[in-house]
Amino acid sequence: MNKVKVNSDSELKDRLVAINRVTKVTKGGRTFTFSAIVVVGDGKGVIGWGLGKAGEVTSAIAKGVEAAKKNLVKVPVLKGTVPHEIEVSFGGAQVLLKPAAAGTGLKAGGAMRAVLESVGVTDVIAKSKGSSNPHNLVKATIAALSQMRDAYTIAGNRGISMDKVFNG
Repeated sequence: MNKVKVNSDSELKDRLVAINRVTKVTKGGRTFTFSAIVVVGDGKGVIGWGLGKAGEVTSAIAKGVEAAKKNLVKVPVLKGTVPHEIEVSFGGAQVLLKPAAAGTGLKAGGAMRAVLESVGVTDVIAKSKGSSNPHNLVKATIAALSQMRDAYTIAGNRGISMDKVFNG
């Protein structure tokens, strides 16, 4: 994955994907803690996710945001959509992302929608196959986005002009 460093944290917007109450039974009774999975993004191709665990919901979210800012990745977003079709699995979750024409909208649900909105994708068709576990869905979606390559990077890697990438 291509890690990226963002100068100011002001442009990053955080989004809560899922919150889970965890119970630990001890001799003195039940102890409740919360785990929150959070996605941060600038809406221009930078995305990161984090998991925060704490005794209160607000501090779990805050810890998740801090963890998300530590693992940001850069994603190619072309005209509000993804460059090409890709299918990635992480754990039991499988994710399929397809580029869509302008005006199609964000055809995705749940955890995938939060990730795609945070990265700045406006037109895409996304399908979640397999597990609907939000942790694995977020990880699979971010893995799919980080594996995307646009034509400019392919041309640069091969050392050829842009017309040769398409006409080959």
